[in-house]
Amino acid sequence: MSDVRVPILMYHAVATDPNDATRALSVTPEAFAEQMAVLADRGLTPVTTAELAACWRSGRALPERPVLITFDDGYEGVHRHALPVLAKHGFPATLFVSTGWIQGPYDTGGGLDTMLDWDQVRELAAGGVEIGGHSHSHPQLDQVSDATLRFELIHCKEIVADQLGAVPASFAYPYGYSSRRVRQAVRETGYGQALAVGNGLARRAQGPYALRRVTVRRGTGTDEFERVVEGRAIARTFARDRALTKGYAVVRRTRQARRLVSRLGV
Repeated sequence: MSDVRVPILMYHAVATDPNDATRALSVTPEAFAEQMAVLADRGLTPVTTAELAACWRSGRALPERPVLITFDDGYEGVHRHALPVLAKHGFPATLFVSTGWIQGPYDTGGGLDTMLDWDQVRELAAGGVEIGGHSHSHPQLDQVSDATLRFELIHCKEIVADQLGAVPASFAYPYGYSSRRVRQAVRETGYGQALAVGNGLARRAQGPYALRRVTVRRGTGTDEFERVVEGRAIARTFARDRALTKGYAVVRRTRQARRLVSRLGV
């Protein structure tokens, strides 16, 4: 059980003609349909984030060849293009919403492209998609104050609960960035599990608040997608991503330390 490695696929927009801000991390509707067919043809079994975490927490066996299909932010194409494909295959998924980006009463106008509205989010939930939190305004959570961090987590949770009538159990870190402080706050505000990025396979040993995902983007071809879901050549496939992540982590830690020194007046 502890050695099972699970691919958690991270999608963003599913769109034919996305704007420049979302293009690199989008996939076409045709590519998404083909990728879901690959999962079906290869006998993988999609589960939700909450289901994966529950199995690992309890020691209950996972289904045969598990995989997670996740979407971040809340782009309209998840409802328009992805939901019919998921329904065709009977696949569950998880959508992590930035509540301030969803069209409706809490919209702050920060969405990067055409976003879902709350009726569409409810239809996704009714269609077997777990709705998780992704903060309210999508900041780099490891760079904000304690007060802002808690506001982002709690406000997101309260809005989702108000709109859907169910408290979100899962969370995904915006940009994939977290820290011990952020993970602790996510746990303390009642989320049962959280996803990072990391571009590696998820394992029970990572703990419920730092599960890794693999990025699916516009440049992900069929061969690469098949390798990823089979768990082959992950390190080589994402070598550049990991190098950039490590470099930027140093930059962000330096910025955070400078802000702390500034607040303390040292």
